[in-house]
Amino acid sequence: MKPLTLFAAVAIAFSAPMALAQDGPSAQEKARQGMMRIMALNMGVLGGMAKGEVTYDAARAQKAADTLVAVSMIDQSNLWPEGTDNDSSMHTGALAAIWEKPDDFAKAWMAFGEAAKGLQAAAGNGREALGPAMGGAGKSCKGCHEMFRAKPK
Repeated sequence: MKPLTLFAAVAIAFSAPMALAQDGPSAQEKARQGMMRIMALNMGVLGGMAKGEVTYDAARAQKAADTLVAVSMIDQSNLWPEGTDNDSSMHTGALAAIWEKPDDFAKAWMAFGEAAKGLQAAAGNGREALGPAMGGAGKSCKGCHEMFRAKPK
């Protein structure tokens, strides 16, 4: 192999991973996915307690609910730039409906915030109080996911 050909082959081999790295999720996609993971983790803690699968702990339940309320207050405007939907990026399940129906998306996010406040109010009042509040929170999550999230492939 000629030195120039060898150099070109090595350069291509080492530049390919850098090109692929640029195709990763955007900072906004990573941030909102992290936010959703935090929500899922805390919903899981509360759901486990409500179902009796996890020992009820008032302090832990309150922290989980407080976290959900805090997440619900995050300004969403920077996390959902156009072009980060599942048709434009393979790293997200966000449907284009988010940008086509921004008022509906904002209402869905506000509904989650209200449901999180309901969890916050119920969290320290015993396992029995969590069930109805979890129902409202689950309904808000499901409603948003049905309208604005692609089904996992």
